[in-house]
Amino acid sequence: MSDNKKAEKIVGVKGMNDILPADAPLWELFENTVQTVLKSYGFQQIRTPIVEPTALFARGLGEVTDIVEKEMYSFQDSMNGDALTLRPESTAGVVRAAIEHNLTYEGPKRLWYAGPMFRHEKPQRGRYRQFHQVGAEALGFSGPDIDAELIMMCQRLWDDLGLQDIRLELNSIGNADERNRHRADLIAYFEQHQDVLDAEAKRRLHTNPLRILDTKNPTMQQMVNGAPQLLNYLGDESRAHFEGVQKILRHNAIPFTINPRLVRGMDYYNRTVFEWVTDQLGAQGTVCAGGRYDSLVEIIGGKHTPACGFAMGIERLLELMKASGEQFAPNQCDVYIVHQGEAAQLQAFVVSERLRDAGLDVVLHCASANGGSSFKSQMKRADASGAAYAIIIGDDEVANGVAAVKALRQAEGESNQTTVPFEQVADYLVDQIVGGDDHDDSEHVHYHH
Repeated sequence: MSDNKKAEKIVGVKGMNDILPADAPLWELFENTVQTVLKSYGFQQIRTPIVEPTALFARGLGEVTDIVEKEMYSFQDSMNGDALTLRPESTAGVVRAAIEHNLTYEGPKRLWYAGPMFRHEKPQRGRYRQFHQVGAEALGFSGPDIDAELIMMCQRLWDDLGLQDIRLELNSIGNADERNRHRADLIAYFEQHQDVLDAEAKRRLHTNPLRILDTKNPTMQQMVNGAPQLLNYLGDESRAHFEGVQKILRHNAIPFTINPRLVRGMDYYNRTVFEWVTDQLGAQGTVCAGGRYDSLVEIIGGKHTPACGFAMGIERLLELMKASGEQFAPNQCDVYIVHQGEAAQLQAFVVSERLRDAGLDVVLHCASANGGSSFKSQMKRADASGAAYAIIIGDDEVANGVAAVKALRQAEGESNQTTVPFEQVADYLVDQIVGGDDHDDSEHVHYHH
């Protein structure tokens, strides 16, 4: 390329967003909280590939689901011709892995995952083409107790994240026989109201009529409200299971609303289905959805294994966390080291390594392309880093064997600078940052033992 021709700028794929350093503290807080909560319930993490065989989703999710029909990123492997798909969800992949590696051979398994998913949807607030989910899958459990435990685990997560405006909606979609009887009556009912159905509802009428109940079309609402309700088709076992879930939730003061129109987009769900919804995010109000899927393991090729799980959208939950008003400062480090002169630079490297040995996060000032190596400009960067302390080393400090330690977050009027011998700097700062009475944990999330 010639020197006078500027290269064309390449931008990211629409709907696939960069997560920038300023957002990292919020993501870290969320991820750490999730890991702590799930571990406290005995769930173990599983990591499955982003790319899976297309047949896994076509078989597991159902050929006539919106995801399989319209939203999957599928392609043919140019090396061997395999049909592959970027995962649009993770439940099918987790079940595939559990079958392939005999994870439930010795008994039930509680598993959780986190990572990116891919769907070709119209990008909008809280809905992206690459999005991130956390999910939990309980494999090999048949009773209503695990359904309730998963729901209560979500409630604990909302509490620990400080999220309040999320409510639980609950329903049962019974077993296959019950759904088939309901489906026949549902189709007959909708056929009597053909004049009200929109084009999408007519397309779904004989392939996935349950999804019509989930329509957002206001002109169809009154008609849909009069449709046969699946709850009225439940047999004794399905009804007892659903009542068992409700009993545990009530006993533990978990409020919920039964929503007879609540269904799931994937074919593999049965019995308990639930959603956690909010009014804070506009049209994208569901932040977590799940339920029971007793047939999926068999559909994918394993032995009959009852199961239940959920998935939550991380981006949507982060939107709620931001809306809560709490500040999530993008602190870069605990300590920023400022230095001037060759001898000071060499000493600064020694000090920085000692501080890291002590468990502190340290940024050592390095030369940049735009200059800015004066003490004044370095101190500006120290302040912008969010560090609690700056260490200043110049010729005088090297000569005297001491570092100037400046507190960057002191209240106005307080003494904020002192000198500490080089060999004592690490102990001094650990005491100030970790053990000091004047410092709360939220200011120093970077310290780790």
